[in-house]
Amino acid sequence: MSDLIVNKKSAEEILSLTGTGLRGKTYIIPDYQRPYRWERDQCVTLWDDLTGFYEERKADNNTDREYFLGSIVTCTDPSNPKRIDVIDGQQRLTTLYLMLRAFYSKLEALQQGNPTDMEIAGLMRTIEPCIWNVNPMSRQVTDRADIHIHSLVASEKDNDTFHRILETGETPVNNQSNYAKNYSFFLAEYNKYITEHPMDWKHLCLSVISKCIMLPIECDDLESALTIFNTLNNRGLSLSDSDIFKAQLYKRQPSQTDKDNFAYEWKELEETAENAGLQIDDIFRYYTHIIRGGNGDKSKEIGLRRFYAGEGNRYATFGAAGFMDNLKDLAAFWQDLNTPNGAFNEQRSKYCNTEAKKWLHCLKCYPNEYWKYPTSVFFHYHKADFPKPLFADFLKRMMAYLFVRFIEYPTINAIKDPIFAACIEIAKTGDAIFTHPIKDNFTDALNNTSTWRISKPMLLLEAYLFNPEQKLIPENFQIEHILPQKWQNTNYNGWSIEDAKTHLELYGNKVVFERRLNIWAGNGYFGKKKPYYDKSSILEAKELAFHNGNDWTKADIEERNETILKHLADFFEHNLK
Repeated sequence: MSDLIVNKKSAEEILSLTGTGLRGKTYIIPDYQRPYRWERDQCVTLWDDLTGFYEERKADNNTDREYFLGSIVTCTDPSNPKRIDVIDGQQRLTTLYLMLRAFYSKLEALQQGNPTDMEIAGLMRTIEPCIWNVNPMSRQVTDRADIHIHSLVASEKDNDTFHRILETGETPVNNQSNYAKNYSFFLAEYNKYITEHPMDWKHLCLSVISKCIMLPIECDDLESALTIFNTLNNRGLSLSDSDIFKAQLYKRQPSQTDKDNFAYEWKELEETAENAGLQIDDIFRYYTHIIRGGNGDKSKEIGLRRFYAGEGNRYATFGAAGFMDNLKDLAAFWQDLNTPNGAFNEQRSKYCNTEAKKWLHCLKCYPNEYWKYPTSVFFHYHKADFPKPLFADFLKRMMAYLFVRFIEYPTINAIKDPIFAACIEIAKTGDAIFTHPIKDNFTDALNNTSTWRISKPMLLLEAYLFNPEQKLIPENFQIEHILPQKWQNTNYNGWSIEDAKTHLELYGNKVVFERRLNIWAGNGYFGKKKPYYDKSSILEAKELAFHNGNDWTKADIEERNETILKHLADFFEHNLK
């Protein structure tokens, strides 16, 4: 890691860029950063903290007391020595500039009515170097457009509003940007404070400037700055890979019109990913396997940024024809796949029939997400004329393979290489052949998984296999213990607690059940739960309502357990030939 420079500094020192080698430089909010997102609530909290700090400091008569605003991580740009990129702290830094500009605007207005007040004039001279470059000889501001901070955030049209506020102290009419609203908030609060605290408002201004401190961490390369940022920033969201990708794609647009169009497309991509329950990073990750499959690449996965940056950090992949369209199509595919079961309509779905949704439901309960990679490659290969029946069959065969492999070897490493190979096969032929011999002791191995995390998708699969007429099961289903886990031996014909414990977690004692009905049924006696089973839309649970008698016995559990294991084993063997 590069050398770091860390020294505690006041808000005045930070904002005015005073210090060795800082004069004449400008803070830059890089284009890959997120837009300014602080809203009124954050500003209210900051204002209350700062006014409370000043009043406590005054009451304690402690002139050395300081208020810590947090850290700011920056890095220098070797290609532009006058530029300091803000990697972490841009929200607080931007807010501080807006607050001090509000102070200055109010002081400037007051000075016009009282030009002989030297304290007002002195505060203005203190604030000026925090916002603008000043003439080193005259100590005067010669150009209010020469501000200390500029935002280059990609696709952020409010940047001009921010720069205009700092330059003129005015906001565009009816402007609803966070810059304008927060600046107006601080202006109103300072005006109110002046009215309510006529003896303290000047000291408050000075307190913010001189007694609010930050911890600047200055790096000389971006990677070090990002590493530190991700380590320190445990309260907010780390800068994502897609933030970097957005900036790189934005830079590639040849004209402002193209940039505006890209900004709109990116927003669409964000909305589609959000509707699919995914992050944009997820879409980029799935797309790496489309690229890898097409290139016949079975190597170990690498980080997203490293993958797309490629040799020489050139992001050449982003220049490929249709790249953005492919991402949008992929996001739309996953949005369709992730339609909630209760809202699914086979006629409206572009990619799924009901059978596919059943297998997808089971796969979503799988212990990892590697199944999503070949699924994405399958879509990309077939997207021009998508075959719903083939897709359902593909999902079924892949699901059988992944479940069996996990039962035999419950680790991610057992499926990584086969998944990468499947992606290559699908990229070439449009399908993959999932074959795997079922071992003689497979049923015993499956029985031993009844307490594993794989048991939930196994029971869900059994619920779908139980009756082909089974409709889609709600995503929030629960696993019902027919013989309750909180067991009372007085309820059960001679059973002992010791006997019951050996059977509680067997597959034969569990059934998929609606959450609402499961809550109502509680831990009751089997005979009392049967009416709730009868209300179920899950056919396997409903059949329990017609069980002879009101007791759920050891023999019942063993018989049902054997039936479930046979159903599952037959399914796997049939689909892995």
